[in-house]
Amino acid sequence: MPHIHEKIDFTVAIFVVANGKVLLIHHRKLDKWLPLGGHIELEEDPEQAAVREAKEESGLDVELLGERPPTTETGTRALIAPRFLDIHRINATHEHIGMIYWARPKSGTTTLAAAEHHDIRWCTAAELETLQPPMSGAVKWYCRKAIEEISRT
Repeated sequence: MPHIHEKIDFTVAIFVVANGKVLLIHHRKLDKWLPLGGHIELEEDPEQAAVREAKEESGLDVELLGERPPTTETGTRALIAPRFLDIHRINATHEHIGMIYWARPKSGTTTLAAAEHHDIRWCTAAELETLQPPMSGAVKWYCRKAIEEISRT
């Protein structure tokens, strides 16, 4: 998707966890292990973007986890709050504000989006250490936190 602003965009990252493992992709363009995710498009809200990106990148329909306040009324729709927010630099002049969601798979079959990714795989917390190229410390922390929190519920 084209950038909505030359300096900053809003994005979603979806950490999908099942059976004590987190779903990761090896991003073709960035050559990094990352969660599912991407830009929030102009015609969608963050929840819609997260569900869409998860489906496009993995073939899975997911259930976003988190709290939705009971405040929906005429003119207002409550959204599931992201578990975390961050801001990360993409290059010298562009940043992303990331909305980080936890999710569980609902249905579908895990499928590689070959045009975008080299690989897709489910990883335990221990397997995060063996990924090549090595995963960033921030992404690894989110993976571990997602596995820990979702496995408890």
